[in-house]
Amino acid sequence: MEFFCYHRDRPGSLTLRKELSEEHWSYMDRYAAEMIARGPTFADDGDTPTGSVHILGLPDPAAARAFAFDEPNYQAGAYRDVLLRRWRNVLGRTMWDFPGGRTGGHRYLVLGLGSGEAADLVVPPGRDELIAYGPLLSDDGTGWLGTAVLLRAPDPDTARAVLTRDRYAAIEVHDWEFGGRR
Repeated sequence: MEFFCYHRDRPGSLTLRKELSEEHWSYMDRYAAEMIARGPTFADDGDTPTGSVHILGLPDPAAARAFAFDEPNYQAGAYRDVLLRRWRNVLGRTMWDFPGGRTGGHRYLVLGLGSGEAADLVVPPGRDELIAYGPLLSDDGTGWLGTAVLLRAPDPDTARAVLTRDRYAAIEVHDWEFGGRR
């Protein structure tokens, strides 16, 4: 089963996150084989972290909850909340298979929070700019709750346009970059 996890930073937690960076990395190293995509999101200044995205394959929802809530930054109170949902890897690849590589261009996380009937289940045109793409699903995997996308785009408006605007209660766009030890 695949899961999308987005830990959102608590305002003012940057110092705490820095203090816990090695604990965070060590924790994530335990899940390296399961990772589909990962990386931080940033404020408009491009420097201040606002959250941390992890998309990974795990055996079941209990394992996903353990991953999300045992994470050292979460345990220490650096995160204000966690979005954890089943997810389906429509592209069938990891971020490391992205043809555009780790650098070059602007990268974004686009979260479409569902409203009503499922939308955007088929990969849109511009597949070569998509890093990860798939629906957010209910715990049992049958209900559509939205769509999560990592992509390269020239600007936030172009990134947002990957989703059908009127099919979502809200669409969020966050600056994002490839994560992992360098």
